[in-house]
Amino acid sequence: MAGWQVLREELVTQVRAHGISGGVTEAFRAVPRHVFLPDLPLETVYRDDAIVTKRDADGRPISSSSQPAIMALMLDQLGVEPGQRVLEIGTGTGYNAALLAHLVGPGGQVVSVDIDADLVQHAREHLIDAGHPEVTVVCGDGAEGFAPAAPYDRVIATVGVWDLSPAWLDQLGPEGRVVAPLDVRGVQRSVSMERAGEHWTSRSVVPCGFMRMRGPFAGPETTLMLDRSSDLAISLPGAGEIGDVLAALEGPAVEMPTGMSATRAQLHDGLSLWLAMHEPRWCMMSEAQPRWLASPPLDLSGFTMAAGIIDGDSLCLLEPEADDMLIVRGYGPGRTRLATDLVDHVSAWDGAGRPMTAGLRIDAYLETAPPEGLLIRKRHTTLALSWNAD
Repeated sequence: MAGWQVLREELVTQVRAHGISGGVTEAFRAVPRHVFLPDLPLETVYRDDAIVTKRDADGRPISSSSQPAIMALMLDQLGVEPGQRVLEIGTGTGYNAALLAHLVGPGGQVVSVDIDADLVQHAREHLIDAGHPEVTVVCGDGAEGFAPAAPYDRVIATVGVWDLSPAWLDQLGPEGRVVAPLDVRGVQRSVSMERAGEHWTSRSVVPCGFMRMRGPFAGPETTLMLDRSSDLAISLPGAGEIGDVLAALEGPAVEMPTGMSATRAQLHDGLSLWLAMHEPRWCMMSEAQPRWLASPPLDLSGFTMAAGIIDGDSLCLLEPEADDMLIVRGYGPGRTRLATDLVDHVSAWDGAGRPMTAGLRIDAYLETAPPEGLLIRKRHTTLALSWNAD
């Protein structure tokens, strides 16, 4: 067996460990990832990591080959069947489009749309090399979908979206399903949705993290690159003024215990979602090379991450100590005040029963009025969030 095939089998084993269905697992075995990342070492290609493939002028990542485990989870959510017609928003390297082509088989059709002409051209070449020239790759604004090939049985976005595009919903057939990394006040959740009368309701919701959609349909979320040497970046739920974050991190810090423990999964899944819903100053910091984040509580797709609060020149971050005990580390002139606020949020989350993504339901309303409750108003839809009683 060739070296890349051994590595591919190891990757398939890792993907299968997430409880992925047999059909999706076989798609990962059938489609070689290295064809879509031809300039990288095989050992890098077949890790279960996201791989940045394009940056903007400021050094911010704007396109990538997504983490295979997350891709597999979303394909499971999509529930693709042979013979179906699928619209993909965000072509990237073309790897996910090839997986979709394998799943729909020779009787189906895959259309993939990307905003960057260079990515479209490379993806077409990769798909031909991988044996899937039948995939239609279109250069355009993904928010508009691709009406000429509609209606579709499935729509999947492989880029973070702030709102559901009306075009996607219009281009879906009556029994259609859409899967998208949907923004929930700065955090993303991959949501699988189907029609439920006059609105759309989630069938499943899982944590995820994708680069944001660009173009006219982009949301207010902001990502700022702070240090190119470590790829330190800060993500905010909206546009806003922040101070000199690096100066704050280099200055004196205050440590404040929370008196509680939490796993890394609880930090990523539960506390981040709680902060997004209850704290307008919340932020997420990430870096690819360890330098600034002293004890990063998250380690996903090759990046270390920490959630917290930022206010001007001051910020504080959640960090785990021994035995997963949580502390809050504050920086900048307002560090004690912010650290106290963050400790209070941890206590409130714990008192509410530590809600996480499991059991989360998201309903999207376009025309009809949503019921009262926890609502997030978007450009085209209003999202209603609730948790199952169990």
